[in-house]
Amino acid sequence: MKKIIANKEYTTLLRDKRFKIMGGLIAFLLLVALLGGFASYRSLKKERDLAQKEARETWLNQGEKNPHSAAHYGSFAFRPKSEMSFFDFGVDSFTGTNVYLEAHRQNDPKFSAAQNSSSLIRFGEMTVAFVLQLLVPLLIVFLCFNSISQEKEDNTLKLMLSQGVSMSHIAWGKIQGFSKALEWIIVPALLLTFVLILIGTEGSLSADLLLRFALTLLAYAVYFFVFISLSVVISARAGSSRNALLSLLGIWVLTCVILPKATTNIGASIFKAPSNFEFREAIHKDEENGIDGHNPSDKRFEALKKQVLAQYKVDSVEQLPVNFDAIAMQEGEKYSTMVYNKHFDRMESIYQNQNSVAAYSAILNPFMAVRNLSMGMAGSDYKTALAFQKYAEKYRYEMVETLNTHMRDFSKTGDWEKKADASIYAKIPDFDFKNPSIISVLRQNWVALLALFLWVFLCIRMVSNLKNINLS
Repeated sequence: MKKIIANKEYTTLLRDKRFKIMGGLIAFLLLVALLGGFASYRSLKKERDLAQKEARETWLNQGEKNPHSAAHYGSFAFRPKSEMSFFDFGVDSFTGTNVYLEAHRQNDPKFSAAQNSSSLIRFGEMTVAFVLQLLVPLLIVFLCFNSISQEKEDNTLKLMLSQGVSMSHIAWGKIQGFSKALEWIIVPALLLTFVLILIGTEGSLSADLLLRFALTLLAYAVYFFVFISLSVVISARAGSSRNALLSLLGIWVLTCVILPKATTNIGASIFKAPSNFEFREAIHKDEENGIDGHNPSDKRFEALKKQVLAQYKVDSVEQLPVNFDAIAMQEGEKYSTMVYNKHFDRMESIYQNQNSVAAYSAILNPFMAVRNLSMGMAGSDYKTALAFQKYAEKYRYEMVETLNTHMRDFSKTGDWEKKADASIYAKIPDFDFKNPSIISVLRQNWVALLALFLWVFLCIRMVSNLKNINLS
């Protein structure tokens, strides 16, 4: 009986003008978002790969110079584009694309796309994820709002029930029929997405990328099931089709528009982050006066000097067999890195707390659950941007340490004119950032996974418990 109802709903929906017009519009938007996003992805990927290559060549060909001067000359690290980022831009448009790597200073990623865009970018970009997360649920609402309420108004529901068909069987049949019809819109877009991924990777699909794509599809399938189920249940419970439509539109506005923005603002209000000026001033203060406020830089320098002289059993830095300037600069680098890490870790903790408010709201809002999982799998979430920044800092510190160590061993104190051979630069490996693993993404988004599981369980229970409803 469920199969008969499902086929009837499927056939009826394909003939419905609402489905043809709205479904066609959604399909067109998905096509535009896919092609536009992929074109942008390929352009940005090419530009960043080329920029990273040129930065490497510039670094290797800077010529003979003092190693610490080379550390100040520095280099650039460009964040690579993830293969699925054209599917979901995530926060990529709001995070920096490259970091300047230099001695004594940790720089923030710069040049985000939002810096050169109007304020309208904050309302969202036309991506596949945007259409699937916001517009497809709206399409579901308009297609399903009268799925059972219309049957009550036409008195056909009583007829079906009188023939021994249970209310839950009717609901499940309609859910299956709507889901099957929706495939005509969603499946072609997802197949095209897969083809574009193949083109973007030149056919060299990794198991990691395939699993990311499969998990993304599963997350969206669950998301659509939740909206279809809720629509059918509310249509059954509502007194009229009009009431069902108003209720479902209210749920869509609340879950997809109001709650995401509200939870973000609540998190930012509860866990306030310092301004950039306050952040930099706090770092400068700790560098000069010590983290504890009682260990100024000149005292740290004198203590280091006594320690090194005692280690080599000499009376002055001029008698040292190594370059004390390089030792002092590396110790300064180590201390400043400790200071920067202290303040960056504090900022990270604040942002994590802010994001956790939105993350936990997924328990009440399936939109937040699928959004977080989609960004994570696409490699365009905040965690991936943070991982890039941390990797760039680790690379920067090791670069400066290598150069200072070379300067310490090949020259003497005060010998600033002695230049190192250009071959020293090749000891610094290529910058090669990789996105966090799938296991890491799933671990970071466990709340979203739990939320989707709970929503599926809740929807199944609600549909199965459709028994005593008002038939008038």
